[in-house]
Amino acid sequence: MRRVVVAIGCIFWLSCVYIRAEECYAEQTSVAIACDMVDYTKGLSVWFDTPNDLSGKEIWTVSNGNSGSNPDFAWEQRSFPIGNGSFGGNILGSVKTERITLNEKSLWKGGPSVSGGARYYWDANKEGYKVLDQIRHSFIQFSGINSVATELTRNNFNGKCGYEPDSEESFRFGSFTTMGEFHIDTGIAESEISDYRRILSLDSALVVVQFNAGGDCFYRKFFSSYPDSIMIYRFECTRPGRQILTFRYVANPQASGSVEADGTTGIVYNGRLDSNGMQFVIRVRAVAESGTVTVENGAIKVIGADNVTFYVAGDTDYKMNYNPDFNDDRAYVGVDPVMTTQNNLDFALAKGYDAVYNAHRADYSALFDRVKIDLNESKLVSDIPTDMRLSNYRNGISDHYLEELYFQFGRYLLIASSRAGNLPANLQGLWHNNVEGPWRVDYHNNINLQMNYWPACPANLSECQTPLIEYIRTLVKPGERTAKAYYGPDTRGWTTSVSSNIFGFTSPLSSRDMSWNFSFVAGPWLATHVWEYYDYTRDEDFLRTTGYELIKGSAEFAVDHLWHKPDGSYAAAPSTSPEHGPVDQGATFAHAVVREILLDAIEASKILDVDASEREEWQEVLNKLMPYEIGRYGQLMEWSADIDDPKDKHRHVNHLFGLHPGRTISPITTPELSTASRIVLEKRGDGATGWSMGWKLNQWARLHDGNHAYLLFQNLLKNGTADNLWDMHPPFQIDGNFGGTAGIIEMLMQSHMGFIHLLPALPDKWASGDVIGLCARGNFEVDIHWEKGELVKAVIRSGSGGMCSIRYKDSMVNFDTKAGKSYSLIYDNSLFRILEN
Repeated sequence: MRRVVVAIGCIFWLSCVYIRAEECYAEQTSVAIACDMVDYTKGLSVWFDTPNDLSGKEIWTVSNGNSGSNPDFAWEQRSFPIGNGSFGGNILGSVKTERITLNEKSLWKGGPSVSGGARYYWDANKEGYKVLDQIRHSFIQFSGINSVATELTRNNFNGKCGYEPDSEESFRFGSFTTMGEFHIDTGIAESEISDYRRILSLDSALVVVQFNAGGDCFYRKFFSSYPDSIMIYRFECTRPGRQILTFRYVANPQASGSVEADGTTGIVYNGRLDSNGMQFVIRVRAVAESGTVTVENGAIKVIGADNVTFYVAGDTDYKMNYNPDFNDDRAYVGVDPVMTTQNNLDFALAKGYDAVYNAHRADYSALFDRVKIDLNESKLVSDIPTDMRLSNYRNGISDHYLEELYFQFGRYLLIASSRAGNLPANLQGLWHNNVEGPWRVDYHNNINLQMNYWPACPANLSECQTPLIEYIRTLVKPGERTAKAYYGPDTRGWTTSVSSNIFGFTSPLSSRDMSWNFSFVAGPWLATHVWEYYDYTRDEDFLRTTGYELIKGSAEFAVDHLWHKPDGSYAAAPSTSPEHGPVDQGATFAHAVVREILLDAIEASKILDVDASEREEWQEVLNKLMPYEIGRYGQLMEWSADIDDPKDKHRHVNHLFGLHPGRTISPITTPELSTASRIVLEKRGDGATGWSMGWKLNQWARLHDGNHAYLLFQNLLKNGTADNLWDMHPPFQIDGNFGGTAGIIEMLMQSHMGFIHLLPALPDKWASGDVIGLCARGNFEVDIHWEKGELVKAVIRSGSGGMCSIRYKDSMVNFDTKAGKSYSLIYDNSLFRILEN
């Protein structure tokens, strides 16, 4: 109780306001619930107590979505996402008409099937290598950054493909697009209900809409099953015969197709996108308990049923292709969605609702339940809607349960948007509500896609990282062409540029703005995630059969794209710092990425005992790569010249890549560079877009400054988070959610420096707590218990065996482990006591 008293005393005037707010909420909800509703808010849940309206339905009639904001407020701020890695939607929870937006992650416009065909699509690279020597000579001639290099780069290191939908007669880059919407009329007026709740249960990956109407309890339950490739919408009522429903599908307006009856109780839509002819199919089947089900005019009508379950299957004809034929218009076509949706629907129907739900719950729980977190052992806040929690938090009310909820919500989103056999999570995971979207809802490779996967391995979800690795494989063949086009016919390896789609696009875009449209180290940055996956799992078979070639090819490109200067040093010329500043002869960010991929390649080749000569080359380049520099006000320099502006508040801090996510800057091994990095973060400030605050949170944690990291976490929650806990750039952009989850782990445990560092950035506000199931490099699983700001105990479970090194504060301990064994570490007065369990 003492902790509660202290907390209230510290914020006396705020707590008075807060207590009154809770009293008001209690008054509003104190009426007895006549139908004895089940409380689905228990456990880890995000929830609201007011329904959404329908003002955003078919939002494409208002805006095509190609802007920096989303006009559909309810969808962006107050809907709940469900997904099985590829097929998902958002539940709006309106009363009279339930609205569900629908997505399949491979439903993309663009690609080689657009008008003009494969040759037009793949003709996206320029021959930038032809002016490469001129650019590099200008850096010598003008002693650094100069207008000649800038103009040559702007005119020759862009590409031929536009990024805006109206930039080409046949828009080939394309965009992720909606699969349409479902509208389910219920005949229940919002004025007739009470006790409304809309809940996303993170414990079960289940969305529930519940309310009281006329003394009866109504429940709607929604989930998307990975084991059965099916979505389920179930409508229940405690009184028989109350379900009177009309289920309609509204198609993407930029597609051609029609809704037809699918038997006597279902509908099917078989359509093709206007852009590229991509085929997609949606099937819905209703199963009612009593009552009648008919299909009329493309709608399913249910009358007088007790409970109704809608089974929903959706798919496209997209096929992932690691070896595309550049002359084949249909290189990415290979699935029959008519057949797959029929098979999935039939299989789920044969199992029945209970079996499908139980399989879904077991599959999800096997991943989600691996990690538990408890901060300060007490919520200190009663069970109130999440938007109220967030409002209170913004007003200074401490709420550690909300912080735990945000952490676990990030894990939920990754499970829902990234599963084996599917594409990786895009800028919005797998969720979108319009025909176009901000930044095409694409794969942005200068931070965003990478940030999506920062929490995958440390949050004990390594299986969720495999879609990223499979996606990287699709970039290799096109990326080899891009590497040669811009750095010469003899250039080895592969790379990609800033923006990618699902059709192997690796070229820079046509914009001459090099501040954002130039990032040839995007490929090497992606390849570092291949090494990360190995380093966490220690799966040597993966490294040998899949991972090493991706890493090696990236390292080869990294070496060949560098300028071997007359003085013998190596530099990335030309290069830029993403979305910021001039064309340079050696941007710090580019060099930091090169360092990282070369270190990865060297270590991987040693493990596999291959490529000794290449390893020598990588080491030589690493030794001669231009070093980090500290500038005139003590900052880590962003460019080769000391032109950093101390008043600059730019959201990108890519020149701190070596601090995070890299490992070449650390307070332990490079204290001067760490201090210079701290100065950069102090000057850039603690505000920014959602994802940027997420990145800074991780960087402050790497500086071992827990209180400043916590400040960034608070800012992310207060200023970069929607009421449904989605990250806001704005608009909604999912990378900030994943960056925030990863940052919390970095505060509690780090393992990038060759040892497991326990509580490296513990903030004062988290004086006591437990975390169970985090993963460290070396294939170790870690539990940590701390009290009064001090480590008490840790448990290490070894997956692969071998030496384990543990650091806490200035104490280190090393011990050998056996695969499958666990070890308890008791910490007392700077000493560790190790017990094999």
